[in-house]
Amino acid sequence: MGFFDVIKKLFSGSSNGNNTANNTNNANNIKKAADTVAQGVAANVGKGKTEVQTFTFAKVPKTLDELKALPEAKLDTPFKCVALTMLVLLNYKDNQEEMFKMLDYLNGPEPVTPYTRTFMHDRLKDKEFVVASFFKGSSVANDYTPTEPYTIDVKANPYSFDNENYATLWLRSSGADNERSIALRKKPSTGEWFFREIQCLGDIRKPVSKDAWA
Repeated sequence: MGFFDVIKKLFSGSSNGNNTANNTNNANNIKKAADTVAQGVAANVGKGKTEVQTFTFAKVPKTLDELKALPEAKLDTPFKCVALTMLVLLNYKDNQEEMFKMLDYLNGPEPVTPYTRTFMHDRLKDKEFVVASFFKGSSVANDYTPTEPYTIDVKANPYSFDNENYATLWLRSSGADNERSIALRKKPSTGEWFFREIQCLGDIRKPVSKDAWA
């Protein structure tokens, strides 16, 4: 019986002269139905809507300690994990060893797999500008040089949280027409979110300095 059906029954019983015990039972049923509705609302908070969160960073962390010192490093939302993942990837050209240490942290209880490392090398070798293209101020014309402080938008769409403890969030590159995603997973025992797949590193339009036809 649905919530509003229970209410209807209560009023029907009252008008027919039902005794107090019956009315008490109906009241209890209403409370149960209300609790069920409340639980459903709570479970769907953040679902079925579009939300954009903007993050601004004064500098790119160069070590794991610098990363952990950032307030976003609590990783208590998937948005924070995505923003930090992209920020850390800006280190690819200059310090891959430290970059992967930081990515291990953002990847959760297990380190980044050899497959993921190879995947990133395939996507970013000689194309480090792909990562920079997701930060504000970057463009084809300026070789995807973001403005400082580093600012990035992270977006959830109505389907981002369809599966419990999993999320897919979206980013906009200044060198691509369509949004690109990062998949994440939540660790329920700590409430932390970690990335699972970085799916946003495909090719984009060449920057002016690399385009023979520009």
